[in-house]
Parts: sequence; C-alpha cells; structure tokens
Amino acid sequence: MTAWKLSGTYFETCNCEAACPCVFTSPPTEGECKALVAWHIDKGRYADTSLDGLNVALAVHAPGTMVATKWQVAAYFDDKASEAQNAALHAIFGGKAGGHPAVLASFIGELVGAKNVPMRYEADGRKSSLSIPSVAEAQIESLAGQGGKPITIEGHPLCIAPGEPATVARSSRFDFADHGWEWKFSGRNGFMSPFAYQSE
Repeated sequence: MTAWKLSGTYFETCNCEAACPCVFTSPPTEGECKALVAWHIDKGRYADTSLDGLNVALAVHAPGTMVATKWQVAAYFDDKASEAQNAALHAIFGGKAGGHPAVLASFIGELVGAKNVPMRYEADGRKSSLSIPSVAEAQIESLAGQGGKPITIEGHPLCIAPGEPATVARSSRFDFADHGWEWKFSGRNGFMSPFAYQSE
C-alpha cells in the first residue's frame, strides 16, 4: 500500500443541536443527520506527491443513528489539485489507502457524486468556514465555556480526528444545495480540531 501522511485542520457542522449526540452514538436531534465535514491539509504527502494546501469536503446524510445506518455522501475535491494530487485525494478520502479515512469510508452506503470545485477554507482556532460557490456556505464559531475557555470533547467514539479533543462550536450559517439536497441551518452544532492521518 502507498505510504502517505496528512495533517491540518478540520471542521464539521450539522443539523443537530449543540453538542451533537451522534458523537456519543446516540440518535440525532432530529432523527437524521445532515452534515458537512471539511478538511484543510497544511502538510501532506502521498508517496512523492505533495498535498500541501489542498481542501476536501463531504456532505453527509445519515437517515438515523450514524453508527447504525449507512450514509449517503457527496464528495468535493479542491480544483487546484493536479491530476496526481486529485488521484491521491480520491484514494485517501475514498478509503482505498487505509488509515482513519478508511474507517470513515466504511460507514458510507452510497456515494451520490464527486466533484472538483473551487473551495475557500478558513480557520483561526475560534472560527472556521468553507465556501464552495453555488454549493455550500458554512461558518462556525467555538462556544465559550468556563472562564471563556473553549468547550472540548475528548475520546468520543465517532471521531473525525482521533487523538485530538474536538472543540464544540455553533454555526452562524450552514447552507448546502446539491444532488437534490437543500439544507439551510444556523445556530446548530459544530466541531473543529487539528487532524493527523497516515497510512498503516
């Protein structure tokens, strides 16, 4: 299997109230989960191919408890990627290259589509956002806990970034429209953290 390694930041937002019960393998707030997950790769390499600076996102629909139902997923890949970079991102995030993305991919029942699109990802540790023109606009901000410090959840079982505490956030905007899905939420759950993945 090809050796690879990625690190960067990620965030997700969904239609659940904060904090989302799905990470504790409980049923979604509204009986189904509609989520957007986005990754920004600060440093990445797939064999000899650099993946620095690229973005990936998944729109996820789970019709029930996320660990008990198969997900429908739409995938979005950075249009700045070269042909080799695009192939690497598809291999990693499609679960074919092993590592934690393969665990996430095991929950997918149907890939409804995959596109290369312009993506603008921004994160400063307190706010995260993703813009995909004509498809998605998502913005979240961390919630203040005791003493104004971030609220974090560590060691939860349904994790996007193993080994990293997830900072709890709330969306100021979550709009998505593609593949017949039209989602529009605000004031709902978000999580953000660093991530590090590698081949096994």
